[in-house]
Amino acid sequence: MGTFREKRAERADKAPSLALSIVIVLFFAICFVVQLVQTGSPDVHMTMIIAAAFAVVLLVIQGTTLAKIEEGIIHGCKIATISMMILMFIGTMIPAWIAAGTIPTLIFYGLKLISPSVFLLTALLVCAISTLATGTSWGTAATFGVVMMGIGQGLGVPAEWTAAAVVSGAIFGDSISPISDTVNLAAGTCEVNVFKHLRALLCCSIPSIIITAAAFLAMGFLFAGRHIDDSQVARILNGLAEHFNVDAPHALISLIPLVIVIAMVKFKISALATIAASALSAMIMALVVQGHDIYEMMRFMNYGFAIDTGVADIDTLMNRGGLQSMMWTVSLGYLGLSYGGILEKAGVLDALLFSAKQITKNARNLILAHSFTGFLTIMLSASPYVSILIPGRMFAAGYNKLGINRVVASRTCETSGICLDPMLPWTLGGVFFSGTLGVGTLEYAPFAFYLLITPLISIAYALAGRFIPRSEDARAAGP
Repeated sequence: MGTFREKRAERADKAPSLALSIVIVLFFAICFVVQLVQTGSPDVHMTMIIAAAFAVVLLVIQGTTLAKIEEGIIHGCKIATISMMILMFIGTMIPAWIAAGTIPTLIFYGLKLISPSVFLLTALLVCAISTLATGTSWGTAATFGVVMMGIGQGLGVPAEWTAAAVVSGAIFGDSISPISDTVNLAAGTCEVNVFKHLRALLCCSIPSIIITAAAFLAMGFLFAGRHIDDSQVARILNGLAEHFNVDAPHALISLIPLVIVIAMVKFKISALATIAASALSAMIMALVVQGHDIYEMMRFMNYGFAIDTGVADIDTLMNRGGLQSMMWTVSLGYLGLSYGGILEKAGVLDALLFSAKQITKNARNLILAHSFTGFLTIMLSASPYVSILIPGRMFAAGYNKLGINRVVASRTCETSGICLDPMLPWTLGGVFFSGTLGVGTLEYAPFAFYLLITPLISIAYALAGRFIPRSEDARAAGP
């Protein structure tokens, strides 16, 4: 008869059962549904902690060691750290860009040039083109996205609609860019050529973006008819010209921080270094060109830009940003990724995904199981990279077995977890976009049509048996 410690060591080697894993996931889902229904608030920090504590207690009782739990937390935090550092640096960059005149200049000329009726479509296309060229949806949101939020506010467009257009455009551009990290990860995970992967994805992304563009164009005309106030726009333009140097020479100089971002991204310099360099250059511009002093800039970059112009609309547009403004979002990011790390390292995800793998008897079931597994993985891991890697590797062999080209697997990786990522309050994408754009994920998610439609198109193809090419080996073998 072994000792208690020996018996516990034996139990520690056992993975959690499917039943236990389901209980953990159900509790997680119930907590968030109750919290959102009761309060309607995206402030889910304590809910996340309660769900994590419940999971830890059950896992420890079934035999998972605290060392394994801590390993999961460290793993999740490691995934989160660079992303959260980028978010913090964006917090310092935004007030620096305002003080340097970069954002005021872009808003000033944007209000002059962009018609309210096509504003949402313009925001969608600008963000899509920017991300296609740079390969980073986050860089687009932190630059053009922030500017579009300001222009939209000036034009009287609801912030949630502007944010939805920015996110939809950024994710579409990211999904079709050959230099996107998620595109290359999906292709690499499923062992397919990246350009073949992109071609396979077009059957989902093109119809989706066309529908999205049509919807935003229609809503743009609606908002133009209901909300636009020429006198309000004139007040904003006059106020910006009075308090910031937005004449042509200063306007060109103020764009230097934006040019630095585009150039560094183009040369594939890390996002963290790019955002830091842009914030530093904007601070120097604010000191030299706009006449701010170093102590004022330090205060702005820590607590957010502050100005009293006497025009409420301008004050609302400009008084934002700061390192401290991002800490709510950063803490949620760490909590979400820590919870996901615990479930991954403790084996909860493996138990759930293995059960899904058992129903892949035909192409329809395989693609549906892969899609819903991607949804489940992003919800539980909070990481878009995990939602590509784990389901992609788990189901890849199934595509081979059924004679289906692996581009369908890589396409499904892109249309499942990645699309859901920006719409959940606790995931990396949700935390980033809501923190950067200043609009809660639950506010813009219902209008982020590209993110909603693309997975539905992929699922519809699976149900209809369309756009599911056979592998080369299967074609060679004949019918």
